[in-house]
Amino acid sequence: MEMTMAEHNDATRVWELIDRIGFCMLTTRSGDDLRARPMSAYSAQLENAVYFLTDVASHKDDEIARWPNVCLAFADTKGQKYVSLSGTAEVQNDREKIRELWATPAKAWWDNPDDPSIRILKMIPSSAEYWDSPGTIISYIKMAAAAVSNSKPDMGDNAEVQL
Repeated sequence: MEMTMAEHNDATRVWELIDRIGFCMLTTRSGDDLRARPMSAYSAQLENAVYFLTDVASHKDDEIARWPNVCLAFADTKGQKYVSLSGTAEVQNDREKIRELWATPAKAWWDNPDDPSIRILKMIPSSAEYWDSPGTIISYIKMAAAAVSNSKPDMGDNAEVQL
């Protein structure tokens, strides 16, 4: 199914906002509770994925193994731009990807990309919602897991709502 121009523009906007904001709150399930913590995001639009560096000893890895559904909340409060991304996550021990993603924020936690405790957290979004400029545009977007089929993501239906 072909994406409409509006759907394509919405999806592009979501990825642009993720890139621009950079940091998000990652929400995972911990038993009956939900837990959020700040994370530095590395977006990979062509893979329909968002990557993070994480530590093997962190609780979020266990939580994601048990309950892979996660939510990423990006906020640029000054610019009044927000993105909520829902999808599934998995923890990977991909040493090449770790070296590829190694950047300044990681240096606060580890000495170098060869630290054996570093893991990749890969999130595949299934839907996104964004608010752009002073609370006027809300768009909800369905995102298909393109990585599974090696095809372009089918963005499904979306709606724009004037508030």
